[in-house]
Amino acid sequence: MKDIMMGASSTEQLFPNYGERALKFVRGEGSYLYDELGVKYLDLTAGIGVCQLGHAPAAVKAALVEQLDKLWHTSNLHRIEPQERLAAKLAEITGLDCAFFANSGAEANEAAIKLARRYQQRVRGEDRYEIITFKKSFHGRTLATLTATGQEKVQDGFAPLPAGFVTIAAGDLELLEATISDKTAAIMFELIQGEGGVIPMEDAWVHGAARLAKDHGLLLIVDEVQTGMGRTGEWLACHGYGLEPDVVTLAKGLGSGFPVGAMLAKGTVRDALAPGSHGSTFGGNHLAMTAGLATIAALEEGDVLANVRRLEPYLFDRLRSELAGLDDFVAVSGKGLMVGITFAKPVADLVKICRDKQLLVLVAGPNVIRLLPPLNITESELASGLDILIEGVKEWLIK
Repeated sequence: MKDIMMGASSTEQLFPNYGERALKFVRGEGSYLYDELGVKYLDLTAGIGVCQLGHAPAAVKAALVEQLDKLWHTSNLHRIEPQERLAAKLAEITGLDCAFFANSGAEANEAAIKLARRYQQRVRGEDRYEIITFKKSFHGRTLATLTATGQEKVQDGFAPLPAGFVTIAAGDLELLEATISDKTAAIMFELIQGEGGVIPMEDAWVHGAARLAKDHGLLLIVDEVQTGMGRTGEWLACHGYGLEPDVVTLAKGLGSGFPVGAMLAKGTVRDALAPGSHGSTFGGNHLAMTAGLATIAALEEGDVLANVRRLEPYLFDRLRSELAGLDDFVAVSGKGLMVGITFAKPVADLVKICRDKQLLVLVAGPNVIRLLPPLNITESELASGLDILIEGVKEWLIK
């Protein structure tokens, strides 16, 4: 067993779907990652918005180690006590009433899509199945969720796509109303389109869409896989908008890096998922639920959401002031510790420049740098990261 675990490794036996992966990290602590040579990198990606508490948070580790000595998996044929506690805690902090647990954001969104159809067809008795989604959105990579995603590059090569989705431009209420038909079951969107360029939705449009959903008997589904769990300084981005959707999906930051997703909903739709209608072998297992409970506890006890709100103005003000006037700089967008920096040309080389300076950043489309730092990052760590980023931008722009 030890020989297998410690054997030589390469990427030759892996599919190349992730492209080139230049770095191999062997350890993480807080806002930093360390490669196999011991080189230290400041991580402003948090595992693509997953590690809300930084890498290997002690409180979550301790809870998982304790649970590892007790029980790992029983299946959902039996009651799972930490699952029930996490559902109750999520209801408390989000204002939604019930939960279904999965392993990822795509699975949470699949559950929401199935819930919308079954609610309309089995609870309301109407032949409705279409979901209206929006261009530049991202909802996952299963066949249903990539069809819901409003980006052709994600759908390329997977035709024929499943029926039942209509994708339109966001921001136009007249177009949205005209798109609703007697087959529409739900409206589904992100409040900030993360993969699509870190684009926040306008408040008036969001509330107009909610009103249309209510008026037409549709479910309002908000995908908070990336924005949820404190990323915007609120438990849900919905809270900052004063929005009360019927369904919210979560994943990423819910488990501190442990795979866990959740679909939360109002009690009015609970009966749509009757026994046998949906399920997951691994979803809601003891380890995942323990990670979720420990993550929420650490976010609360460390007053981490307040840290996000405190750092937000510093982050946005500094980026806007120091990048203003530079050639090819366009805009800074986002909310909380979710930032998009848009340029007039592709940013792939800028990502490499930052990496060479031991700073990790993301893209969100060809021309957008995305920052998703840990929510408990310190101001000095963030300042150091911005120093490197701004230096890298200036170096990149003069090449």
